[in-house]
Amino acid sequence: MTATTPRPTTPEASPSGGPAPDLVAALRGAVADPDRVRDRPIDLAAHANDASHYLLQPQAVVLPADAREVANLLRLGVRDGLALTFRSGGTSLSGQGVTDGVLVDTRRHFRSCEVLDDGRAVRVQPGLTVAEVNARLAPYGRKIGPDPASSKACTIGGVVANNSSGMACGTEFNTYATLRSMTFVLASGTVIDSARPDADDELRHREPALYEGLDRLRERVRGNPGSVERLRHLFSMKNTMGYGLNAFLDHTRPIDLLTHLLVGSEGTLGFVAEATFSTLPILPHAATAMLLFSGTADATDVLPGLLEAGAKTLELLDARALVVAQSDPRAPESVRSVEVDGHAGLLVEFQTATAEELDHVQAGAEPVLAGLPLTRDAGLTREPTARASLWALRSGLYTAVAAARPSGTTALLEDVSVPVTTLPSTCDGLTELFDRHGYEGSVIFGHAKDGNVHFLVNERFDDDTALERYRRFTDDMVDLVLGQDGTLKAEHGTGRIMTPFVRRQYGDELYDVMGELKALADPTGLLNPGIILSDRPDAHLTDLKTVPTVDPEVDACVECGYCEPVCPSRHVTTTPRQRIVLRRAAAKDPAVAEAIAADYAYDAVDTCAADGMCATACPVRINTGDLMKRLRAERHSERAQQAGKAVAEHWGGVSGTARVALRAARTVPGLAAAASAAARRVLPADLVPLYARDVPGGGDTRPAAVYPPDPSVVFFPTCLHQVFAPASGSGSGHAFLRLAERAGIAVAVPEGIEGLCCGTPWESKGFTEGSAAMARRVLDALWTSTQRGALPVVVDASSCTHGLEGLSHVLPDDPRVAGLRIEDAVAFTVREILPSVSVASKVASLTLHPTCSTTHLGIGDDLRTLAEAVADQVVVPTAWACCGFAGDRGMLHPELTDGATREEAADVAAHPTEQYASCNRTCEMGMSRATGQTYRHVLELLAERA
Repeated sequence: MTATTPRPTTPEASPSGGPAPDLVAALRGAVADPDRVRDRPIDLAAHANDASHYLLQPQAVVLPADAREVANLLRLGVRDGLALTFRSGGTSLSGQGVTDGVLVDTRRHFRSCEVLDDGRAVRVQPGLTVAEVNARLAPYGRKIGPDPASSKACTIGGVVANNSSGMACGTEFNTYATLRSMTFVLASGTVIDSARPDADDELRHREPALYEGLDRLRERVRGNPGSVERLRHLFSMKNTMGYGLNAFLDHTRPIDLLTHLLVGSEGTLGFVAEATFSTLPILPHAATAMLLFSGTADATDVLPGLLEAGAKTLELLDARALVVAQSDPRAPESVRSVEVDGHAGLLVEFQTATAEELDHVQAGAEPVLAGLPLTRDAGLTREPTARASLWALRSGLYTAVAAARPSGTTALLEDVSVPVTTLPSTCDGLTELFDRHGYEGSVIFGHAKDGNVHFLVNERFDDDTALERYRRFTDDMVDLVLGQDGTLKAEHGTGRIMTPFVRRQYGDELYDVMGELKALADPTGLLNPGIILSDRPDAHLTDLKTVPTVDPEVDACVECGYCEPVCPSRHVTTTPRQRIVLRRAAAKDPAVAEAIAADYAYDAVDTCAADGMCATACPVRINTGDLMKRLRAERHSERAQQAGKAVAEHWGGVSGTARVALRAARTVPGLAAAASAAARRVLPADLVPLYARDVPGGGDTRPAAVYPPDPSVVFFPTCLHQVFAPASGSGSGHAFLRLAERAGIAVAVPEGIEGLCCGTPWESKGFTEGSAAMARRVLDALWTSTQRGALPVVVDASSCTHGLEGLSHVLPDDPRVAGLRIEDAVAFTVREILPSVSVASKVASLTLHPTCSTTHLGIGDDLRTLAEAVADQVVVPTAWACCGFAGDRGMLHPELTDGATREEAADVAAHPTEQYASCNRTCEMGMSRATGQTYRHVLELLAERA
């Protein structure tokens, strides 16, 4: 922000610590639903953090539904001098997603996506992630150009705001280069779709000062040879520092100028409500190799030859990164056996549309590889597992360094870009800076073909000495990069972290152009103030985030937000990141702890599905559900824990009673629903399930214990299918036994099966005594029936398979656990039964709902194989996610499943099929409720047709 742009006022807080009442009332008047303005202390604290090392608590959080409501908010901001900051994914690393003004969250409602021109273009709103958009494009064999490493979490809003690129796209296919048009909202509230033929005239008519100013700035830039030369050089590299003034060289009409200036403007010039991109073809065939050199100079010297040979990606790992990579158990011997001494690695990959093309490219590349000064031979591999392990080394660097950082420190992942010829000296210079300033364990890695490297350092900001070290390191790093004629930001955006250095990188003339551009588009300075332009020389050293040690389960969290897109409660209450953020905020400030305590129980603990999907997306593999289960356990009294243990010890009778009660409830569903509702008014809602008419009646008894003379497998039929009746037929347990019989497989069922359970209900609710009691009973039964682990155990519900696999967490000191082999019936059927049976008649089409447990178990491909044995066409909805039913949690908190399944249900409704299937009874119940279709276990469908 320049001196000519006034900073908007931040409203005074109310005495209670929340926003001023008049602010909340005004914001609620700008949106149709007042519930979309959040002002509770827990909401404000939950949104104070993003993935960066900055922290600012907003005065209010607003979730607008469309561009019209955004326009209302902007007009309100102009009228009242309110600062507004837009945020969707919150994965930005430079501080552009936090504010002490009004935070406008666009992730919740801006989620439409329309594929155009048979996949050659896509029109998308800012709330969808890159991965979600690419999933919709995949059937057309297309993808969008930007390919950031955070594609599963970063949203289109952030991609446009930061001009994202990535590993393969370079500058040729980044956001700026592939943008066709956008619909944007200016600070005045003006909404314009740049794709309309009259868009330029509309801009001139509705915003004459801005239109004339863009004309004038274009001529000013073009008329200055020094400016032209400087911009040509800076934007020949990846460059997200400052505004994208290269637009003045690339475009002429003011509407085109403004459209492209909004790219990379980090929400400081306007709001992008929708963007249309040209897409790229997917190149599905690839060959990959890790090349090892004696140093970075050798590695970078070979870049031109590898690019000429057709390499699509060239990822650099410096010596320290290689040492970290060696600790990864997936590292191949060629990497683990290197005695690293100044070495460097290049991860090279060739990609083509067809296998034949890859044959040709590889044949041409191999002589080039043979002539490289490698420290050891390295061949290209097409084998998927080998390729995945190589890429895991690259992607795992952030994980390894961030997870191992000292307690109380923050991981800072930075990026710069320099001319490729100066890359070796830049890397050497950064390494020298790490040593000089005492940053141990820091690594350098990145996109070598673009001269773009990332480096990671760990720092703590609750210590003045450490803060001074960080200041001096930053100053030295700026000197180094600008001395190499590079750019201080290649991909992550200017944000707060580099605002003091924009003028130095661009010079006074171009900096003044940026200041005038900001004043033209945002005369009152209400849009994300302090971002990109600032007069404060210490802007990068203020509002820094401290990270207290709080919970052992989650202390490694770097608050990146990768967990949020897979969280079932993300549209209902809080996300894993927010649950952790709130715990840290409470630890730092007793007043915050008191203010959020009452709401934390429901918003965080009770509505966590504890499905562990957050761990599948987390760079450091944190399962926030483990923390929530511990907090649930801490709420239980000793008497409650003993009651849970008693239920476990008498599970046969309890589950049988539940089965009978559900059967009775089906005869008088209205009375059952009224009774459960009344009980929930007296007892905690987290203990009393809400009965609804769509809850199935009680199921049949489980298959009886049996032990044939020479069994091949021990079958563990789950109690889920005893408590809840199948939609039709006799359930998945009996279906598995029929299939095994047809395949000639002798199956044993353990003694006392009617009283056994995987233990998940106790563990997920925090009844640790009951969980341990059931685990001991199950282990005793399975150890005996499997002949001391000689036979595998097959389970007919994926969540129960996952639960039994977790016995080691409940009984860590019992050596028998390691001797058991637990396998899901889906995987076992594919391997042992499917080759021996034939399907008489397939259904035409089937919609398949994978589960969170199939993800954890890694059996998604097996599930699809079974579905394809039943149906000619299998459809997995692109919006698939965990249903949030989570055992009985969907009955305790129906709003959780409703929020988790809303998008998948819409996808299912838009693409109806003949049958619907999953592999877990409660998930089938949740999806049946969400879609109105009848979901069944895929084994039941197979048994009926085999």
